[in-house]
Amino acid sequence: MAASSAVILVILALFILYAIGVFNALVSRRNQFKNAFAQVEVQLKRRYDLIPNLVETAKGYLAHERGTLEAVIAARNTALAGLQAARAQPGDAGSIAQLSLADGALNSAMGRLNVTMEAYPDLKGSQNMQQLSEELSSTENKVAFARQAFNDAVMAYNTLKQSFPAVLLAATFGHGADASLLEFADSAVIQDAPKVSF
Repeated sequence: MAASSAVILVILALFILYAIGVFNALVSRRNQFKNAFAQVEVQLKRRYDLIPNLVETAKGYLAHERGTLEAVIAARNTALAGLQAARAQPGDAGSIAQLSLADGALNSAMGRLNVTMEAYPDLKGSQNMQQLSEELSSTENKVAFARQAFNDAVMAYNTLKQSFPAVLLAATFGHGADASLLEFADSAVIQDAPKVSF
C-alpha cells in the first residue's frame, strides 16, 4: 500500500511539475508575441507620425489637391486608431483585422498621394520631401521586419498551445483562443519598400 501511494505521489508531482512548465512556456510565448507587437507598434507610430510631415511639405505645391491630402490624413488617423485598438489586445483577431484594413486604406491613400506628387517636379526636387520620403521608405522596411517578428512569435505561441499534451492544459490556464497573425491587405507588396521617385 505504501509503495503504491508513493508511486501515485511521484506521478502527481511529475504532472504538477509538467503543468507548471507548460504554464510558464505559454506565458513566455504570449509575452514574446506581445513584445513583438510592441515593436510593430513603434514602427507604425513612426510611420504615422511621418505622414503628416509629408503632407505639410506637399501642401504648398498641391494646394488644389486638398481632397487627396485630407484623405491621407483621415486614413492615417483611422490607422492610428486601429493601432491603438490592436495594442490593447495584440493577439485578438478582430483588432488585428481592423488594423490590417485601416493600414490597407492608408496605403491606398498614400499611393494616390504619390501619383499626385509625380506631376510636380519642384516638389519631387525638394530636399525636405526627399528626406521625408527616404525616412518613410526606411520605416516601411522596419514595419515589414517587425511584422515578421510578430508573426513568428504568434506562430510559436499557437504551435505550443496546440501541441499535445499542452493543448489539454492551455484553456485551463487562460490560453483559449489562438493569437492572430498580422497580415496587411497588400502583404505581398508591403515586403518591398515603396517606390517613390523624385
